[in-house]
Amino acid sequence: MKFRSFTLLCFSFLTIALAACKEDADVLAPAGTLDIELDHVVGTTPLTLTTGTYTTPLGQQFTVSTFNYYLSNIRLKKADGTEYAEPESYHLVKESDATTKAFTLKDVPAGDYTSLSFTIGVDSARNVSGAQTGALDPSNGMFWTWNSGYIYTKLEGSSPQAGGNKQLLFHIGGFKKPNNTIRTVSPSLNGATIQIRKDRTPAVHLAADVLKMFTGPNPINFATLSNTMGGSSSVLVADNQAAGMFRVDHVHAN
Repeated sequence: MKFRSFTLLCFSFLTIALAACKEDADVLAPAGTLDIELDHVVGTTPLTLTTGTYTTPLGQQFTVSTFNYYLSNIRLKKADGTEYAEPESYHLVKESDATTKAFTLKDVPAGDYTSLSFTIGVDSARNVSGAQTGALDPSNGMFWTWNSGYIYTKLEGSSPQAGGNKQLLFHIGGFKKPNNTIRTVSPSLNGATIQIRKDRTPAVHLAADVLKMFTGPNPINFATLSNTMGGSSSVLVADNQAAGMFRVDHVHAN
């Protein structure tokens, strides 16, 4: 009986020691990088500015001339709940500028990450932080005023069903209640694991579906809503975006 107890005790110590070694290995292992790549689609069709014509679930045709948005506060989480948060995490993505549709997270601690999350838009603190640079520079054309802050998503185009001049103008933004349009999402990795190692260059390929702005919990009818610049109408669109605008198409392990 004493021998069995001694054996169980030794096994317990061994298990704890191995777990501690694994944690130490993760901490001590050299950091790596993660590439984020984005494709813009309308349903199953690639987005083409100006010349592409698309149809909403309500049967309304539309074109897109501008499609810009912010991704910020990117986080990766391991199965044990520990997280990595990218510092100064603000990325302005433009369909008209291919160089903005891919960026790299650097110095990511080594480990196996099972989830990815990010904010569509800009957090409230940065909306009121005064003049900024880089992706948050007001000269990028994604800013209203210090009082109302950033435009989180800018979609412009046209539709025969839109009123007046037939233009579509969806400038989604606002951080004050009750019209807060900041949304944080965590699209499924579809069972994949993001393995960060010094000797690997994994990549997450995201698809942003323009059509999801106009369908979901709040179907958008261009005859009644074709122009919004914040306010309650923008909340409807932001809720649609959060419901499925972004999906993980695939994850490259290396």
